[in-house]
Amino acid sequence: MSEGREKIKACVGVMILKDGKVLLGKRKGKHGSGEYSCPGGHLEFGDSFKDCVMNEAFEEAGVKIKNIKFQCVSNIFRHEGRQDILICFTADWESEEPRDLPEERIGEWQWCDVNNPPQPLFYPSEVLIDSYKTGKNYYDKE
Repeated sequence: MSEGREKIKACVGVMILKDGKVLLGKRKGKHGSGEYSCPGGHLEFGDSFKDCVMNEAFEEAGVKIKNIKFQCVSNIFRHEGRQDILICFTADWESEEPRDLPEERIGEWQWCDVNNPPQPLFYPSEVLIDSYKTGKNYYDKE
């Protein structure tokens, strides 16, 4: 890697649950196009984890969430010159129906069976779902 290209980004992901189902959308754009993903994004300077997760859920899918709980942390190297520190949470759906927002990188939202999610899964969402199912809460250099 050339000097100066390396980037470390703090990211959040949230698995939103409603009636035993998880909210997943299809990604479009830069990373993971065509893969299914939970809402998530970059932690902005000054944001708390809770605020970031709530904002991403509303900005990307138009839903409000509650009962936010830490699930896991992962150190991900999937894109050249980039390292993502992923902090994952679970939350319960509170209100509003998922909606596609044209300016967002995820759409076609659907409530899916957590034990049989659509494929392919975006890697960070795969980690989050695995953590939820297994109780593992630490993934290093994945």
